[in-house]
Amino acid sequence: MADIPITNSIRKVIFENFNEDDLRFNNDQIFEILKKDDMIAQNLTIDDIEVYFKELCDTELLRNIAQNFTTQWFKLFDPLEKIQCNSCKTDSYITQSENKICKNPDCGSNL
Repeated sequence: MADIPITNSIRKVIFENFNEDDLRFNNDQIFEILKKDDMIAQNLTIDDIEVYFKELCDTELLRNIAQNFTTQWFKLFDPLEKIQCNSCKTDSYITQSENKICKNPDCGSNL
């Protein structure tokens, strides 16, 4: 498992699998991909990563369109684009309306 912040991993999964603003997807789908691809610790539960989905909603990347117990359904406000940082070579997945800052917490350079 790489040492990448979970929100960045979620952004990557969304970019690769659900990157359309009219597409519905849920946290369970993303969680399964994160686990399958070893992007999160295998002992984490869906409840453990709920806070990261809330963070992405708070930044207006995602909009919560429905919820049933622990399953949350989302849509993107805007599609993500992949930009590689010239400083650290890390890929960042951001929308056009977001600040163009590297999502690598050890870098933070302008993209």
